[in-house]
Amino acid sequence: MVALTQLTQVIPNPGRLTIQTVEIAPQTTAIRCLDWDRERFDIEFGLRNGTTYNSFLIQAEKVALVDTSHRKFEQLYLEILVGLIDPTKIDYLIISHTEPDHSGLVKNILQLAPSITVVGARVAIQFLESMVHQPFKSRQVKSGERLDLGNGHELEFISAPNLHWPDTILTYDHKTCTLYTCDVFGMHYCDDHTYDENLPSIEEDFKYYYDCLMGPNARSVLTALKRIEKLEIGTVATGHGPLLQHYISEWLGRYQNWSLEQAKTETLVALFYVEDYGYSEHLVRTIAHGCAKTDVAVELVVLNSAEPQEVRELVAQASGLVIAMPAQSSVMSQAALSTILAAVHKKQAIGLLESGGGEDEPLYPLRNKFQELGLTEAFPPILVKEIPSQATEQLCDEAGIDMGQWLNRDRTIKQIKSINTELEKALGRVSTGLYIITAKKGEIQSAMLASWVTQASLEPLGVAIAVSKDRAIESLMHVGDRFVLNVLEEGKYQGLMKHFLKRFAPGADRFAGVKTYPAKNESPVLAEALAYMECEITSRMDCGDHWVIYSTVQTGRVAKLNALTAAHHRKIGNHY
Repeated sequence: MVALTQLTQVIPNPGRLTIQTVEIAPQTTAIRCLDWDRERFDIEFGLRNGTTYNSFLIQAEKVALVDTSHRKFEQLYLEILVGLIDPTKIDYLIISHTEPDHSGLVKNILQLAPSITVVGARVAIQFLESMVHQPFKSRQVKSGERLDLGNGHELEFISAPNLHWPDTILTYDHKTCTLYTCDVFGMHYCDDHTYDENLPSIEEDFKYYYDCLMGPNARSVLTALKRIEKLEIGTVATGHGPLLQHYISEWLGRYQNWSLEQAKTETLVALFYVEDYGYSEHLVRTIAHGCAKTDVAVELVVLNSAEPQEVRELVAQASGLVIAMPAQSSVMSQAALSTILAAVHKKQAIGLLESGGGEDEPLYPLRNKFQELGLTEAFPPILVKEIPSQATEQLCDEAGIDMGQWLNRDRTIKQIKSINTELEKALGRVSTGLYIITAKKGEIQSAMLASWVTQASLEPLGVAIAVSKDRAIESLMHVGDRFVLNVLEEGKYQGLMKHFLKRFAPGADRFAGVKTYPAKNESPVLAEALAYMECEITSRMDCGDHWVIYSTVQTGRVAKLNALTAAHHRKIGNHY
């Protein structure tokens, strides 16, 4: 039996926070900080199951602490740590990467243990120096280097840049066969169970996490998997969610298959950002998230540290380029921009955005240079003049969708023209209605014309809707989200249909010029709709290029009892 303790303390405002300590291997303790009520994690995640922040203490002849926790756990975490060991006895603090949810308490640890040695990648140490604003002992490590803690605990470090930060390292304990991975193989999931006993209950969260954080760097995932393939792994000690022990080969296999599929995608978008400058990385990752919805591969590159040869090769492979403006004073970034300009060709698409760092390279002169070289602008320049809001993030997500759809346009047209069999003709005879889906979440709202809608259950009353994965509204259609299903009226739908079928620029107001009023769930109701229903999403099923979304119907109203729903008839079933 492993030792298990849990400390619960009520904290005002942040929600329910608890800590669980578990002995996961000889002389090895997991400190799991459970954030039960967290509802959002950056733009990528609308959380339904909270999250956890995992930290680990190895007490051999030498003592090592692997990562810390989020600052919101400061009091709880430090009380638990002091109860486990005198902090001055900790010899090493291993930093898997410096994202604040894992390094938020580094400064506290340095105060408690001033003689501790911080171990991390070169970039991680540099980041920490600017974060903690105090001197500390450090040791920079590269892939393959080892640290002997005694009693057989020999730690080997594996470089894993861009998973999902440029400073990421993995740590393998040769005695316990434990691989400490921080974000890699993790998930945002909060539960009392330490391990992955119940695969079906967590596999959707595992995939969602991969899609948002790891998928945009599929090639880096494959590199990391190759570096650990010969290790005998008994436990994957993740930074978020349950530790992996029961289905390790399954989880790693899924990463392998998903990444291979993503990496072999014909169309590639290269996204360049500047680490630790303005909002560069956050906004570029949001654009990458939108690109990935359109089934194109994405690769993120750090402008101020990438090798010139790496930049040239990637630009040569890419069909689309996204660049967040670097600081004018960054010599390496300026050199990288020159390399990009020298390597581009006129068949590529380009998208530019400001980083909001205060001294960005002027965007429009660079834009003019790319236009002179014949590149197509996939989306208008994104200008950042203040702290990015949800609206800014939605704009970036939609810009990424536009980039991907532009690059896929020839493939889409070819697909439509190439299929003309009797099967597709027969499928086209499945008639449907015409509807407008409207949704609002926070300050973001969106809409789409839909025809693949059907009642799906009687008890409870429910509907199913097919939503293409590259629709802008898709980010508002996750489990727990609410929307309105507006029914269009036969003979009076042309105006609304024409409005919502037009192409909107990223971030544009879909409801400009359309009369609406708010439903109880705050989503817009179209005043001209024949009927409407307020719905709450309870499940999503992956159906290839679409999500089938099942929702329960909360309330509804009919404006004209004797009017009919507008019908949609197609001649062929391989496109709308």
